Amino acid sequence: MIRVILSGCSGQMGHAVIRAVAGRDDCNIVGGICKCSSQTAEFPIFNAVNKLNIDADVIIDFSNPSLLDALLNYATCRKIPIVICTTGFNEKQINKIKVAAKSIPIFFSGNMSIGINLLIELARKTASVLGSEFDIEIIEKHHNKKIDAPSGTALMIADAINSASSSGLNLVFDRHFCRKPRSNNEIGIHSVRAGTIVGEHEVIFAGKDEVITLSHSAQSKEIFAVGAINAAIFIVSKSAGLYNMSDLLGN
Repeated sequence: MIRVILSGCSGQMGHAVIRAVAGRDDCNIVGGICKCSSQTAEFPIFNAVNKLNIDADVIIDFSNPSLLDALLNYATCRKIPIVICTTGFNEKQINKIKVAAKSIPIFFSGNMSIGINLLIELARKTASVLGSEFDIEIIEKHHNKKIDAPSGTALMIADAINSASSSGLNLVFDRHFCRKPRSNNEIGIHSVRAGTIVGEHEVIFAGKDEVITLSHSAQSKEIFAVGAINAAIFIVSKSAGLYNMSDLLGN
C-alpha cells in the first residue's frame, strides 16, 4: 500500500484525489497539507510543510507555486518522490524542479490527463507534417476560479509544436497590442475563464482554403486525479530523475 501525502488537500483537485483514492486498494492518503486549519478529513492535516511529522512514500502536489520551495526541500531531505501537478511556475521555479530531480524522482506535468497528452503528440506530429504553411492558434478554456493564464497545458502544446519546427515560433498572447498582420512564425494563445468549465483545449492549423482542428474537452476533474495517482504509483519505484506523462505511457 503506497502512502501518500496530499498537498492542496482542501482545493477542488485535492477533493478529487481524495475521492479517487477512496476507490482504490493500492494507495491511501496518510496526511494532507492545507493552510485552512478548519479543514477536516480522515487523515491528519498540517497547515505548513515543515510541520509534517508522518512517514510517506510519495507526495502529490495540487497546491500553489508559492509552496514549491518548501515541498522540494522536504522531499529532497527525506528522499521522497513527488508528483507535481501544480501549474503557473516561472522559469526560475522550473529550474529548481530540474535541480531537485537530480536527487529524487520527480513527476512533473502540466496536465495529468492521458487524452490531453495524446492531443499534444498529435499537435507535434501535425506541425511537423504541415511545416510553416499553416497558421497555428491555441485556445484554452477553464473555470472562472483558475488563477494562471495561459494554462500550463496550452504552454505544453505550444512547446510540443515548437519542438517540431525548424525555426522557433514566437508565442503571442495578446493581439490587441499588435496592430499589424499576423506573421507565419508565431503561435497565438488565447485564454477564456468562465463558469465551471473543467478544461478545454483547441489547436487550430489554418492554411489556404482549409483548417485542421484538434480538440480535447475534460468533463470532470477526476481524470486528472486518477492520472496523478497513477503517476504516484509509477514514480515510487523509480530512481532520481525528471519524469512526465510520456514516461508513464511508455513512449
